[in-house]
Amino acid sequence: MKLEILTKSESHEIQKLIISKIGDLINFKNLEPGDKLPSERMLSEKLEVSRSNVREAIQKLEFYGILTSRPQSGTFVANIGVIAMNGMIEDILRLEEPDFKSLVETRILLELKSARLAALRRTDDDLIQMRIALDAYKDKVLQGEDAVQEDLLFHLAIAKACGNSTINTFMLIITPEIITNFEKYHVCDKGQHLLGIKEHEAIFEAIKEQNPQKVKQKMKEHFKVLYQYCYNVK
Repeated sequence: MKLEILTKSESHEIQKLIISKIGDLINFKNLEPGDKLPSERMLSEKLEVSRSNVREAIQKLEFYGILTSRPQSGTFVANIGVIAMNGMIEDILRLEEPDFKSLVETRILLELKSARLAALRRTDDDLIQMRIALDAYKDKVLQGEDAVQEDLLFHLAIAKACGNSTINTFMLIITPEIITNFEKYHVCDKGQHLLGIKEHEAIFEAIKEQNPQKVKQKMKEHFKVLYQYCYNVK
C-alpha cells in the first residue's frame, strides 16, 4: 500500500470533497435525516480516500451539528431538514482555513470575555491551576527557553475558569493553530516574554480579586503588542 503524505492544503481539499459527497448522498435521498451513515471503511472505499480523511470530515460535520454520534450505534444524519442541512453544508464548504490575523482577532475577543467571566466565577481550584501554569511559564522564560506553550496553558486555564463550556471549547480548538503560527512567525522574543510575566501576574491578581473591569483592562494591555504585530505579518 502506498503511504501518502498530504500537505495541510491537500488534506483540507480532500475533507471538502468528502463533505460534498456526503451532501450528495443526502440530496439524492440515499440518506435522510435520522439515517445511519455508512461506516468509515465503506465511505473510504467508495470515495477512494483514506479512513483518516473520512474520520476528520465526519468529525467536522459533527462539530457543526450535521451528524451526530451515538455510542455503540454509529453516526447518524441529524434531524435538521434537508433544505437547512444543504445550506449549512454549503457554508461549511465555503469556509477557509483561518489566517493568522483571524486567529489573533478571535483569540482576543474570546479572551476579553473569558477573563471577565473568570473574575466573576473562578474557584479556588481555578486559581491553583492558573498559578501552576503561570509559574511554569515564568520558569521557562527565566531559563531562556521557549515558553509559548506554557503561555497558552495559562490562558486556557482562564478560559476553563470562566465557566462557559462553549468559550472553553473554542479556545481549545484554536490553540494548536496559534502555537504553530507563534513559532512560524517568531511572535514573542525574550524581551516580550519577560514583560509577559508581569502582565500575566497582573491578570492573575485581578482574577483573584474578582475584579472584572480591572482584568479586562489588564488583558487589553497584554494583547496590545500581539494585536499590532498580527497586522504586520505578510
